[in-house]
Amino acid sequence: MGTDGIFLHFLKREIEDFAVGARVEKIYQPAKHEAVLLLRTRTEQRKLFFSASGNYPRVHFTNMAVENPMKPPMLCMLMRKHLSGAIVKKVSQVGHDRILRFDFDATNEIGDRVNRALIIEIMAQYSNIILLDENDVIIDAVKRVDETKSGVREVLPHVHYVLPPQQGKLSFERNSAEELLHCVLDKKSKQLSSAILGSIEGISPLTANEIAYRITLGDCAVSELTDGMQQRLLLELAELQTKINGDGGLAWYCTDENGQIAEYSYLPLTHHPNCGSAKSADSFSDLLDSYSFGKERYFRSKAKAADLYKLVETLIERTARKLILQREELAACADKETKRIYAELINANLYQLEKGAFYYDLPNYYDNYNTVRIPVQPHLTPSANAQRYYKEYRKAQTAEKMLTELIEKGEAQLNYLKTVEDALSRAQTERELAEIRAELREAGFVKKTAQDRKNNKPLPPLEFSSPNGFKVYVGRNNLQNDRLSLKTAAKNDWWFHAQKAPGSHVVLSVEGKEAPVEDMEYAAALAAHFSSVRERGSVEVDYTQIRNLKKPPASAPGFVIYHVHKTMLIQPIDPEKQ
Repeated sequence: MGTDGIFLHFLKREIEDFAVGARVEKIYQPAKHEAVLLLRTRTEQRKLFFSASGNYPRVHFTNMAVENPMKPPMLCMLMRKHLSGAIVKKVSQVGHDRILRFDFDATNEIGDRVNRALIIEIMAQYSNIILLDENDVIIDAVKRVDETKSGVREVLPHVHYVLPPQQGKLSFERNSAEELLHCVLDKKSKQLSSAILGSIEGISPLTANEIAYRITLGDCAVSELTDGMQQRLLLELAELQTKINGDGGLAWYCTDENGQIAEYSYLPLTHHPNCGSAKSADSFSDLLDSYSFGKERYFRSKAKAADLYKLVETLIERTARKLILQREELAACADKETKRIYAELINANLYQLEKGAFYYDLPNYYDNYNTVRIPVQPHLTPSANAQRYYKEYRKAQTAEKMLTELIEKGEAQLNYLKTVEDALSRAQTERELAEIRAELREAGFVKKTAQDRKNNKPLPPLEFSSPNGFKVYVGRNNLQNDRLSLKTAAKNDWWFHAQKAPGSHVVLSVEGKEAPVEDMEYAAALAAHFSSVRERGSVEVDYTQIRNLKKPPASAPGFVIYHVHKTMLIQPIDPEKQ
């Protein structure tokens, strides 16, 4: 990850350009370790997003829609009490450390003007968001740290705020490029990248590796640097210092083979395997927004839906195991006709058979009178042995009928559970997870509680616009798929679904008009993306008009049948990337 102290330095400049002088309009806490301040100026408003999560701690402006809990947490209420209506006076950074401080001109309960501060420390799992009063005494923090968690400093209400221990490195702000160079060269036993990392404040391993690569086209011990390499290192440090102390600095990133952001920095990453895809973003906030938000949202939804994932995985495993056993039992019923034939042959030859034999050798008139050996139980009479074979035949016949029905129901249930699993993998908000939970409850997989009986307004489907302006709707889950395809969509609208795979119902609303080919392809590409087979590359997508859909009685949510359709082979399109 490229968020080091120098990256934060450029980001801080970007934030303060808008934030200083802006008023805190609203405050939200979408998740336990997050906070959002809605800042408003005379002409514009922007959302400033804070995250102290262990995975992707950060602070930046965001354009993403953030879902907030129905009831705000206590810390959110406390921040509203102290910061609502406050004016941002100053945004500062502690040296080139990964700590930003926001100072506010606020109002207390009796209307007096007071100073408040909000600090974000970006330090992996030790990241934190801390609210301070005018004397730098902690009001509260996202993560409280007592003496059992840290022997260095406490982060608790009513305790004076103390900075994390400093590392004593040189800085681009306080030291010259020559002083930085000498500090690096003094570490002769270390690799160049390690010496840079251990000497200069605000440098991440990613940046240290990049600088070392630019000097040596790799890395080497400091003692092996030639005079020419030392001179190039001085120039690199001086150029970076000019960029930091001046107005320079662009947000650079490179992408992997799937088009996802692989790494980012304030320098073009020439040493990175994907350096050929290096591009610059519009702003540092936009870059962090694109890189971190989807990943953080994925981990958050995973955590919130952990019980649902476990339940669905258990149900899928249990159903699949039951189907294997039922198919084995059905295979054992395959010789039922043989048992009936044995019974008939014994009955046809009762006059010549005696009790006590272990087998009967009889002519089989079903097989050109070839002799067949029939195993029997010697303690039974020939008639009793025939009745035993008849009984086994009727038992196998009944079992075959029942097992066939059970297997059919089991396969339908397994397919349904896989569609729920697919919907879970794409769920991003608490309301989406709540609808999936309600769906499982209606299907009898989750017990109902008094809290669950509340009638919540159902979520609308996802909505996109095709190249020619037609609306394209995508179901988020099975219940929504049913509503979209069977109640909302018009009979002449077009319906799309990944062929023989779990996925969303996608409807192209044509409003009685002729749909252009490019719009049909766009809707099919969305159906491919919102399916369990989106990673395959090209996906076969069935499409037909809504009028051709039928829902069998008592079928699972989201299940429809159709006989009139066409199929399109299409590459999935991720609408968020577009």
